[in-house]
Amino acid sequence: MDRYDHQLDLKILDHINPATLSYQDWLSVGMALKHHGFTANVWDEWSQRDKARYRPGECYRKWDGFDGSDNPVTAGTIVQLAKDQGWTPAMTAGKALDWDSEITSNVVVVDPNWLESHEVQEPADWDPVNQIITYLSTLFDAEDHVGYVTSSWYNEEEKRYLPKAGNWDRTAGQLIQELNNCGGDISLVLGDYKLEVGAWIRFNPLDGKGVKNENVTEYRYALVESDDTPIDKQYAILRELELPIAALVHSGGKSLHAIVRIDATDYAEYRRRVDYLYDVCKQNGLPVDTQNRNPSRLSRLPGIMRNGHKQFLVDTNIGKQSWAEWHEWIESVNDDLPDPESLATVWDNMPDLSPPLIDGVLRQGHKMLLAGPSKAGKSFALIQLCIAIAEGLQWWGWQVAQGPVLYVNLELDRASAMHRFKDVYKANDWTPTNIANLDVWNLRGKAVPMDKLAPKLIRRAAQKDYIAIIIDPIYKVITGDENSAEHMAHFMNQFDLIAAELGSAVIFAHHHSKGAQGHKQSGDRASGSGVFLRDPDALIDMIELELNDDIINQQINEAVCGVGKAFLKCHVEDYEERVGQDDLLSMKAMSEHCRELLPADVHSDYGAATLAAEKAARRQSAWRIEATLREFVSFPPRDVWFRYPVHQVDDVGVLKDAMPESEKPPWERATKSNKKNKKSRKQQRKEALEMAFEACGIDENVTVDAIADFMGVTERTVRNRIKEHGGYDIEDGIVTKKA
Repeated sequence: MDRYDHQLDLKILDHINPATLSYQDWLSVGMALKHHGFTANVWDEWSQRDKARYRPGECYRKWDGFDGSDNPVTAGTIVQLAKDQGWTPAMTAGKALDWDSEITSNVVVVDPNWLESHEVQEPADWDPVNQIITYLSTLFDAEDHVGYVTSSWYNEEEKRYLPKAGNWDRTAGQLIQELNNCGGDISLVLGDYKLEVGAWIRFNPLDGKGVKNENVTEYRYALVESDDTPIDKQYAILRELELPIAALVHSGGKSLHAIVRIDATDYAEYRRRVDYLYDVCKQNGLPVDTQNRNPSRLSRLPGIMRNGHKQFLVDTNIGKQSWAEWHEWIESVNDDLPDPESLATVWDNMPDLSPPLIDGVLRQGHKMLLAGPSKAGKSFALIQLCIAIAEGLQWWGWQVAQGPVLYVNLELDRASAMHRFKDVYKANDWTPTNIANLDVWNLRGKAVPMDKLAPKLIRRAAQKDYIAIIIDPIYKVITGDENSAEHMAHFMNQFDLIAAELGSAVIFAHHHSKGAQGHKQSGDRASGSGVFLRDPDALIDMIELELNDDIINQQINEAVCGVGKAFLKCHVEDYEERVGQDDLLSMKAMSEHCRELLPADVHSDYGAATLAAEKAARRQSAWRIEATLREFVSFPPRDVWFRYPVHQVDDVGVLKDAMPESEKPPWERATKSNKKNKKSRKQQRKEALEMAFEACGIDENVTVDAIADFMGVTERTVRNRIKEHGGYDIEDGIVTKKA
């Protein structure tokens, strides 16, 4: 598809002369302009070029009636009208797309260099009655009401005769019977008509109450007519396209009327199919009169004279037998699929594999899904991956290729998204050396379904050479039912399209289904259709590990000892000589050393830092990473800690014996969790009191007020916690340890 944007849309109007357009095409330009956010003034100024038909104020009156549609007229109509008038896009097709463009394929069957004209001869002898009967029996069932017109009126403004409403009171069966008994005089059945004007018929059955679109009972046929193409060429193209033509009528003028089988179930489907039909005709050198779109439209009736020429039936039932057969054929001819290759042609010269993006996990140009529950920190994991790609660092222990990366943010406001990147850099102690490699596309509140987002993304990314595009989260852009294999296959195909067009890896996250996940295979945990398992080239799954008291206490001890070591290193020059190696690994010993060695004005800061470290250690979660890979051998499960806001690999092996979430009944898991939380909270209060006592006890008595200030609670709360603890006494507001 050709590249264009809003500015270029208006330039395209310079290549369309409104004076040459039909009324319907003129309206379509206005509808397309409104659909794309332009004002009525743009349409009005362009319309003024048609000096003969321009009416001041008409554009503005009609503008208000363009209220939107399930099948809106888009900028593609303007582009096609410009092409029909000789405009050629200046930019190379396929490189970039407009915000509202959709990706479609050309459906070109006719090669004009090899097209052989088919002459259509007016019959010397003909039977008008038989012509009409054949037409009626081909298009209608006996009980169908038929609309036809033999009377006309002269339009002074257009200087031509136009049809009146006509008749619609008889069925095809009645008309055929009367024609068989008319003795060859069709006027006895249909009435008189002007020989210089001819007669018309409606090609879809009616309800016998009128001739408007709402009176059409079945949407069987559409009219293909082209006045701008020689008749012999029209006939050749119609046959070359193998249109499912029920009846082909010579109009007695300069066109053929092809009554094409549409077989639509309702008006909406009829419109879609007619638009598709007309577009195929245009692409193959047969510009169609778009005024003929309506299902109640009139066509020329065979067996009638018109200004000295015959309106006659050229043929019936030619081309494919049905719309479905033709549509399948036309799509297969233009499927844009590569031809099969013989393996022998590449055996000794195999094509190069795409370079890895994540060593042993994912190649550039492939797709990866990260699946996990809501609390797994998937967004932070993807941000961490973005930074690793931009800087050429490791992600979860895997080396990552370095290059430009795009993060498509669909969920966070712009400020929050930007801060997250900086927070992850800081938490990992990474230097932002190559942040120019990292682009963020903030689309919160502006997201559209994935089949609409894909071309917009491709357009923006085409010039950037991204080696990876990360889309987070995909629930914002899912189209259809995530449990439907058909819907999700269409959805996932959009990621294929992005990867194929840009050569970028496409990475996205998805949530687990509800319920316990520990007993499932990694690929079965993602919510929705199994397409989520089968489609990605790499599926990385996260499942939470249960942390027992020993692991939690070990993590708290490690965190608090780390804080103590950092304070000693900063404030005590000879701490390594005064603190043994074993003490550096003991929270209790480190607390005593810090109380003894740190300056009094520093010790309170140390106490606050240790309390924060303890809280952080309790908040962290642990996750087991499993994979289903298409291009690489699956790796053994690896474990990571989620220490907000980053994930860190468990290189020590603390988590190797931890088990995934329990598969006990929900009520039993909840009971265990409540007991664990109750114990944890009590233990946390106890340790917080001990830490506060140590922090407030530098060269002075420890008072209840001082502990309350340090902990940020009331004096009464401190007294309650001392009572709960049982290891302290209070006398005159002074807190002391029991012997």
